[in-house]
Amino acid sequence: MKNPFLRLQNVLGTQGLFVRDSIALVGQVLYALPVVIKWPVRKALLKQLYFTGIQSVGAISIMGFLAGMIMVMQVSNLVGRNEQLTLQVLIWTVVRELGPLLTAIVIVGRSSSAIASELAAMQVNGEIKNLQRMSISPISYLVVPRMVAMTITSAVLTFYFQVVAIGTGMVVTAWNIDISLLVELSDFFDMLSFREIFAAIMKSICFGMLVSVVSCYYGLNVKRAMTEIPVAASQAVIRSLLAVFACDGLLTVLFF
Repeated sequence: MKNPFLRLQNVLGTQGLFVRDSIALVGQVLYALPVVIKWPVRKALLKQLYFTGIQSVGAISIMGFLAGMIMVMQVSNLVGRNEQLTLQVLIWTVVRELGPLLTAIVIVGRSSSAIASELAAMQVNGEIKNLQRMSISPISYLVVPRMVAMTITSAVLTFYFQVVAIGTGMVVTAWNIDISLLVELSDFFDMLSFREIFAAIMKSICFGMLVSVVSCYYGLNVKRAMTEIPVAASQAVIRSLLAVFACDGLLTVLFF
């Protein structure tokens, strides 16, 4: 296809189908959401929570510790011993942006490719068709627990990352400036607004939903060739990152 207009039209059409099918998938998941009360689905949900959440705590802890320490040291090098400005920078960066964004990146790296590969392998091996023959909905049994688990995990891990990063930053600041950690903590909560908290919660929930939808979409839309499994995994990771950054920019504009 050498004509650039036809190529652009093809790209836009493909993206439009992707958005349409993704929205339809979200609608199907919301409609089937009450199925989580059933034990097989709840069991799959618990497994996904363990894989996406608990096994990511170590990486989130290290990233939060390093992010908080590096940020405070850089701010101190720029503005000197200024506790108020240091705390404000922590709020601007960790609460507004870095917390939800870095957590989403960790989830994408650990879980997006894994979910897409798992569902793609089930599709290629005919397991999903076998579920349908047994009158078991693949959306209810496979997609719902993954989407719910990833959304919950994204919110919880974002909060954990923020606690670690801000706590580390406060300890380093208190050590450098020689002030009371309790006074610094009180000043932090005085400066923190409801808008920042609400924006962080909304971002973490939206990021978790986007990553799970994109991963499940590419995992379920492979054909019957084994070579499509790594392609689906790579596309899930790339599209998840693009969706997360686009959503982050949109929510930042809306809230701030």
